Amino acid sequence: MTNAKIEAVLFDWGGTLATWHDISLYETWRAVTALLHPDNPGNADELAARLVAAEGTVWRRSRDEHRSSTLEEVCALAEVVMTPAALAEYERQWDPHTELEPDAVDTLQALRNRGLKVGVLSNTLWPRRRHEEVFARDGVLDLLDGAVYTSEIAHTKPHPEAFLAAMRAVGVSEPSRCLFVGDRLFDDVWGAQNAGMRAAHLPHSAIPQEQIGHTEGTPDATVQRLAELPPLIDSWNEAAA
Repeated sequence: MTNAKIEAVLFDWGGTLATWHDISLYETWRAVTALLHPDNPGNADELAARLVAAEGTVWRRSRDEHRSSTLEEVCALAEVVMTPAALAEYERQWDPHTELEPDAVDTLQALRNRGLKVGVLSNTLWPRRRHEEVFARDGVLDLLDGAVYTSEIAHTKPHPEAFLAAMRAVGVSEPSRCLFVGDRLFDDVWGAQNAGMRAAHLPHSAIPQEQIGHTEGTPDATVQRLAELPPLIDSWNEAAA
């Protein structure tokens, strides 16, 4: 382990800052397509299936090629034209699955109280607007020094450039001074370490088999709760002093 002091803590979002939820993508999309074709349930079923398939395509690309995507691309691949009402329903369907871990706010505040930079790096199809709405709702937005959403950049985790973009977003220039916290051993742990960062694993998520990459990193630390992070970093930084 490097002896550099930690200056920044970067978090994954889904399954890390936000609690992991199992959901049915088909049912989620079916609620959306019902608004697009209220008088034709069969067509709504077909569109929902196409959207699920399109989303699977872009997430496999993320896993294998580490290239990013957007909600707009998913819709284009499925040949679906979203309406404002359908988009609002999509976001409403996801709302229950965006809730924070219970100790997230206190942990972020504790890190900032130590003078550490705090940031987010999320593999996501959603635009910045949507993430910031969720973070503002939960009192997190003002606790972040920077955030990178892969819908805005070319690469997804575990590509090193995604991690370096997040590092730059919080104003840190040395990867060895960053700790990345995530729930995935491929995207988050191996990816962060490959970019020169330390990595902590929060092992609570039931990662779907098709989303598991070719490599599992060995975390520098495993935590069962976010609240374990401030004392962990204290111990590392005291040892590095």
